[in-house]
Amino acid sequence: MAGEDPEMDMLKPHMEVSIERDAVGKVTHILLDGPNAGSERAISGTVVRFDLEQALSLTLEIDGEQRTYSVHPQAQLVGDGQEVQIAPLNRQFKGKTVSQRFWAIFAGPFANFLLAFLLFVMIGLMYGVPNGTYLGEVRAGGPAAQAGLMEGDKVVAIQGQSVSTWKDVVQIISQAPDKELTFEYERNGKVSTVPVKVGKDENNIGKIMVTNSLTYAPGEVLKYGVSSTYEFTVMILKSLGMLFTGAVGLNDLSGPVGIFKMTGEFAQQGMAILMKWAAVLSINLGLFNLLPLPALDGGRLAFLAVEALRGRPIDPHKEGMVHFLGFAFLMLLILVVTWNDVQRLFFQ
Repeated sequence: MAGEDPEMDMLKPHMEVSIERDAVGKVTHILLDGPNAGSERAISGTVVRFDLEQALSLTLEIDGEQRTYSVHPQAQLVGDGQEVQIAPLNRQFKGKTVSQRFWAIFAGPFANFLLAFLLFVMIGLMYGVPNGTYLGEVRAGGPAAQAGLMEGDKVVAIQGQSVSTWKDVVQIISQAPDKELTFEYERNGKVSTVPVKVGKDENNIGKIMVTNSLTYAPGEVLKYGVSSTYEFTVMILKSLGMLFTGAVGLNDLSGPVGIFKMTGEFAQQGMAILMKWAAVLSINLGLFNLLPLPALDGGRLAFLAVEALRGRPIDPHKEGMVHFLGFAFLMLLILVVTWNDVQRLFFQ
């Protein structure tokens, strides 16, 4: 952003420069390649002082006389064949209000959540989303078929517990292997109940051999995008909480190498799984970036919060040092988790 790059360091006192002005006398180009740079109309001199942020002025010594010129707010610094536009304070990041700077910083992590939402929506449009608690395919010979459940039935409750999403249905059934559950379902406007003997798979997870009904309705797809983004956000936040409470250690973390390995595995399972993995990574990155740690966007937001409370900004040099130390810590953390990944990948 304007003011965050060292373009102002290109111009220094005692430099020999040339300037070009517009019709009203404002400096439009400051030529840094010496006194003979620019057109025939260029004025050459030695820089005495300048203010390209607030006063927008430039004072040159020409033939022993000091002359001060007004600088155009969009003037260009020209040197080594490159042009860099000056950044007056009103166009710099630090010249904006606290709220403007907050939203500018927050926009980065927000884009991660937006990307995840869009990926989930794309998954829904391409592959469909659960149509409430309606049953899809009921496999012949399975527990559901033996109990008399049919495709199109809407599950209302299981064992007296109301269900509103397919996730609720899966969660109850998966936790009841080899148990008999009473299903309350709706068919053709009539509500009935039936006992279902739950089976299980090789991992002792309850199954009744049905799939969920799918819908491609835009409204349901958008709801799926929002709910999936929210659910994975909560899940990742809980995982981060376990890290800070000590329930999960550094040895359990993965870095770029681990992500690369897992991405390859998910890619082999199909596009839908890979897209969901990309969405989860995006949410993870957004949340991590919002942590109130130095060098992260969350750390910068924390400094803005302190500035809002104090009514004045923190010394930029002190803030910069804190961010530098935070960056060094992050690099160390990346080295640790990368080493963990390498050990798991090659030595286990």
